[in-house]
Amino acid sequence: MKRNLYLLLAIIVVLCCATQFSPAAAQNKGSEPKNAFTPETITWGAVPPFVQPGAQFVLLEGDPAAANGEYTVRIKMPDGYRIAPHWHPLRENVTVISGSFKVGMGDTFETNKMATFGPGSFAFLDPSMHHYAMASGETIVQVHGKAPFQIKYVNPSDDPSKAK
Repeated sequence: MKRNLYLLLAIIVVLCCATQFSPAAAQNKGSEPKNAFTPETITWGAVPPFVQPGAQFVLLEGDPAAANGEYTVRIKMPDGYRIAPHWHPLRENVTVISGSFKVGMGDTFETNKMATFGPGSFAFLDPSMHHYAMASGETIVQVHGKAPFQIKYVNPSDDPSKAK
């Protein structure tokens, strides 16, 4: 019995020492890992051209424009920011980080038919599900899914990337 206890303790000591001297442990001491983010380390930029300007965007991982793979992005929207009725060929997963995110279903933007989702709320939208959204107060949402991400506007004239 004592022999098993000593063996277990020896294994634990070896594993602890190995972790302290591994390249990953040495690399991350005193610096943030490149695959983890805190709100202070996120650098916001302009939104992609397929949504209206005025919001901010950050790519956290992956490449939404790639032929395949996974991606995670965040969008910070000012109060009243709208995303016109649209749909996606692949599933979209949305988590509300802060603020209030209003979402409606259908082909026409109707504010009186929108549901409000607060921080911590999560929704997934299956392919071809027509929906629209609006920020109430400054709102941050996180979107993740499988690439390629595409947004198809119900009314093509709502697509800012095709503006005349």
